[in-house]
Amino acid sequence: MGSRMTWPQLQQSDDFKGRWVALDDCRYDARTAQPIEGSVVDADEDLAELCNRIQQGDNRHCAILFCDGSPEMPPASSRRPSLAAAPPSSRAFTH
Repeated sequence: MGSRMTWPQLQQSDDFKGRWVALDDCRYDARTAQPIEGSVVDADEDLAELCNRIQQGDNRHCAILFCDGSPEMPPASSRRPSLAAAPPSSRAFTH
């Protein structure tokens, strides 16, 4: 994949709607600390499959977000979890 996209571009893309997207080399919002742009590493409808591929690959520090088609980032309390912040031994989803 490798294309660099902003969050609104990802959300509007038919290629990513309803899929989990792994982003690397992210740029983060200073206020929310959420990724707002990054290089697309991989995407899948199945979070477990995506995580398995990411763990086996070279991009182990990706932000993983769910694209629901909404142009806005969801509120922090309702965002889908990201594996980027969790230590490898505990895959607890936090924000």
